[in-house]
Amino acid sequence: MSEWKARRSWKDVLVRDGEGGWQVWLDARVLRTPGKQALTLPTRALAQAIAQEWRDSGEVIDPGAMPMTRYANSAIEKVRVQFDAVADMLAEYGATDLLCYRADQPQSLAEMQAQAWDPLIDWAATRLAAPLRITEGVIPVAQPPQSLLNLRSHLAVLDDFGLTAAHDLIALPGSIILGLAVLHGRLDAAEAHRLSRLDEDFQARQWGRDDEAEAAAATRAQALQDAARFWALSQDAAESA
Repeated sequence: MSEWKARRSWKDVLVRDGEGGWQVWLDARVLRTPGKQALTLPTRALAQAIAQEWRDSGEVIDPGAMPMTRYANSAIEKVRVQFDAVADMLAEYGATDLLCYRADQPQSLAEMQAQAWDPLIDWAATRLAAPLRITEGVIPVAQPPQSLLNLRSHLAVLDDFGLTAAHDLIALPGSIILGLAVLHGRLDAAEAHRLSRLDEDFQARQWGRDDEAEAAAATRAQALQDAARFWALSQDAAESA
């Protein structure tokens, strides 16, 4: 994501209907990306959320406290100019999807994975027209080419903002099935995070939790929440929420 440093130099933050979409204005200046492009947004709801981040800003701009702004910057400056390459990269997760690789032991973990993940594998086969093969261990298993193409098609129909959200929703858990399940409303971000961590949580219960690993997991969980919120706000339906 794009990063920058600046000091607060505005008083009022306004949302206006501009050319091609909604815009955020800082006093008399339209908000721009780090590359100086106008930050034109697809929905009023997203513009309002970004405006609130700028209203809440302190004297020194902290990009880490502005996730909606950062996602929007990435959508405009990074994803838009290489949409197909980003979609291709994310589609590749289908070939090695987390949900397809199961533990061969202990049996209790394998059963836990089957109970939690099989319904999503079934959902992908029916809702996404993408049946995938399940294997044990880490040796790669070839997936049906048509299933991979069908998964790619669900990314192709997204806009720049949707694909930006999909990036983190897929890459962070290592599963295109989990990511698309959030986009389609099958799961929320918290449940997707939980399902992606079955192995880690099982090991932690057996051997104890590690503070550093727990902190990293919490960061990923928050990033998934932010990506899911960005997705919802960028959709037309979010304007009536």
